[in-house]
Order: sequence, then structure tokens, then C-alpha cells
Amino acid sequence: MSGADTMRVGFIGLGSQGAPMARRIVEAGFPTTLWARRPETTAPFGDTPAALASSPAELGAVTDVACVCVVDDKGVEEVVAGTGGLLEGMRAGGVVVVHSTVHPETCRRLAEQASAGGIALLDAPVSGGGPAAEEKRLLVMAGGDQVAFERVRPVFETYGSPVVHLGPVGSGQRAKLLNNLVLAANMGVADSAYALARGLGVDPAQLALVLAHGSGTSFAAGLLGRAGCAVAPLAEHTGQLLRKDARLVADLAATAGLKPGTVLAAADAALTAMGHPR
Repeated sequence: MSGADTMRVGFIGLGSQGAPMARRIVEAGFPTTLWARRPETTAPFGDTPAALASSPAELGAVTDVACVCVVDDKGVEEVVAGTGGLLEGMRAGGVVVVHSTVHPETCRRLAEQASAGGIALLDAPVSGGGPAAEEKRLLVMAGGDQVAFERVRPVFETYGSPVVHLGPVGSGQRAKLLNNLVLAANMGVADSAYALARGLGVDPAQLALVLAHGSGTSFAAGLLGRAGCAVAPLAEHTGQLLRKDARLVADLAATAGLKPGTVLAAADAALTAMGHPR
């Protein structure tokens, strides 16, 4: 199963991130089946050949690859291994792909359950948001069996570039969490730089222009520059998500006996400034 005419794909989770990913899969010609907790999120697919399933188990029974893009660990566990979940319906040889950003241990545990039924599980969190999915340039960070990864790669490439395989199950989640931790840290550094600029009589908006073209540039500096040169305006949208990810990294580091160092300290500064301290 290596082409759009043979690989049947399922997609669960049609939010702002998942919906454009699913649409790219459909547009690429893969026979696609959808399921969502909120039926209204499937309405925009009424003009496509995508089929609808009544449960994750039903979706699993008619697909070779099932992608999951729900919000959190609890949601992933429910749709994959809960009552009426994917593993109830999927046949041996199938592949479950977890696109959600969750704890690596969640993916490892689910991979063990899936393996008992001859099913592979890949963790493949993404970065870039809905617009990147629409433009087929999501960063896909995958962990899991190499053979299963190569088998699913054509699906990933409908919405992702680059698509990176990082190692065993959980590796993709670890990479995504570290990426988000660096983002939070850079936001904390940029926030303090803009505050320092105000104290030194430098117009923060003009500093944002300098940073956009200078060696001190970063995605975070530009992000804050467009938000009034402060991290606080971004709190409602990103604060809770980045706090969750920082907590996960801190837990992983503690379990491994590692000191996170400067990156976590800088991330904590951003989280505190956003009113979402770790």
C-alpha cells in the first residue's frame, strides 16, 4: 500500500489543525474516512468524496492508516484504545498515527497495546499550524518503526515538508516538546529585550524591525513584534499550551536525571509573563 489508489486513510480530529490536514489527504486522492466528536466539523467536507464513520472503531475497520489529531493525552487514549476506539476495529497490519502533542509515555504505552494486535503506532506531532497545513509545509516529526514510517510517508507528504523520522516511538513527541520549549524560551528572551528597549529609550517597534533583519532575529522576536512587542497579548492563545509542554519537558528531564538548564529558565520567564507559570 504505497499509493493514493490503494492506501485507505482515516482522520480523527477536525479542528483548526486537523481539518486542513485531512483536506490535503482527500485532495491527494486517498480514499478517506472521517470521524469527529462534533459532527458539525465534518460539514465542510460535504463537497468531497470523504466518507464518515460513526465511531473510531468503525473508522479503524475500513482504513489502513488512521491519523489522530485531538487535543490531549486523554483524548488520544480514548479514540485509540478506549471503548469503541480504533484498536477495536483496525486489522493487523494497520498503522495508527498520533499527530497530537502528548507525553511520549502515552505513545509508548499505546504502541504496546497496538502491537498486541499486529498494529503499528507512530507518534508524529506537527508544527506550523493550519496555514502551514494548507500550504503543505507542516513540519512532521515522527517516531516509531522505520518500515511503518516509510509506508505512511506518502500521507505525511500531502501536508508536510519536511517530514522527519527521529527514532523509536516517542522520539517525535520529545522533539516537538523541545521545539516548543525553545519557542517559549525565545519568547521570554524577546519579551525582556523589548522591555529593556523601552527603558533605554529605544522604540520597541523599531527594535522589532532591527531584529527582523539583524543577527538577533528569531521567530519569537517577530511574533512578539507583531503583538505589540510584549508577550502578554499572546497569553490567551499560547500560554496554556506552552505551559503544558514545559511541564512535560521538565518531567522528562527529571525522570532522566537531567538538568534542563537555561532553556527552561527562559521559558519559565515567558510563562510567568503570560500569567501561566509552570
